[in-house]
Amino acid sequence: MPTPIVVIGSLNYDLVACGPRIPVVGETLVGRRFFEEPGGKGANQAYAAARLGGRVKMLGRVGDDIYGRRMRDNLAAAGCDVSGLLEIRDCTSGIALIFVGDDGANSIIIVPGANDRFLPADVAAQAEALAGAGIVLLQLENPLETVAAAALAARRAGARVVLDPAPARALPDHLLAAVDVLTPNETEAAILAGRPPARLAPAEAEPIARELRRRGAGAVVVKLGEQGCLLDAGGAPQLLPAPRVAAVDTTAAGDVFNAALAVGLSEGLDLAGACRFANRAAALSVTRLGAQACAPARGEVESFAAGA
Repeated sequence: MPTPIVVIGSLNYDLVACGPRIPVVGETLVGRRFFEEPGGKGANQAYAAARLGGRVKMLGRVGDDIYGRRMRDNLAAAGCDVSGLLEIRDCTSGIALIFVGDDGANSIIIVPGANDRFLPADVAAQAEALAGAGIVLLQLENPLETVAAAALAARRAGARVVLDPAPARALPDHLLAAVDVLTPNETEAAILAGRPPARLAPAEAEPIARELRRRGAGAVVVKLGEQGCLLDAGGAPQLLPAPRVAAVDTTAAGDVFNAALAVGLSEGLDLAGACRFANRAAALSVTRLGAQACAPARGEVESFAAGA
């Protein structure tokens, strides 16, 4: 039986405008479509992992508003245990304003709301939720000290810590040392290495992954979009290609990747095998609009892999 996955992280309600491209500063564009849905990197990963067959529990905070209730209900409907989601009175839920261009590129502004009220003391108060967890998934949309407390609590519970370092920011070495698998995308990897954000070729990602491992991360998986991912687990780095697809919306591709990676690891796959499964799930997700709406079911990923 798969080991349990605990996601500790953010929930944001997404308000999405689709147009011909992302507007530049001072520009107004006429959009083609608007929709809203539950999102947030933590909730996206919990939802996608549950859809992929994982045994998932989520810890996080929502406001006492309709958005918080919708986000909780959506996770529960996917089969996620939401007993660790607590409501904060007189506080708004997190909100994300997302712009999506016809080429699938996106631009996002996040208003954290209740996510910023999830504190290290709250992690300690819910430590029993980590008992028996095999994988703990973390992101950076909560206060950094909360993420660090969660990583250490997961380690004490004997869980494997997977950190998605997004949104990108500088990270202290003591946090990296508590991470078993670090999964930056290419721009996040560059920022973590003190470089300007940029698209990376696999050869450029290799020294960055090596440096992040030197700073303490157990293994590094650099997500390279349509190029796949680069895995550095201590031996020779491996480039694991992604299936070719026509991208519609890349908003939650990284979240689906992390969710599938966690599910693969929870089922006993080695890191390279889990990355291959994650590549397939993420590739399928970008062919659809939305954050949680794009998350594929397990059977869809298996059919997609069989037809690839």
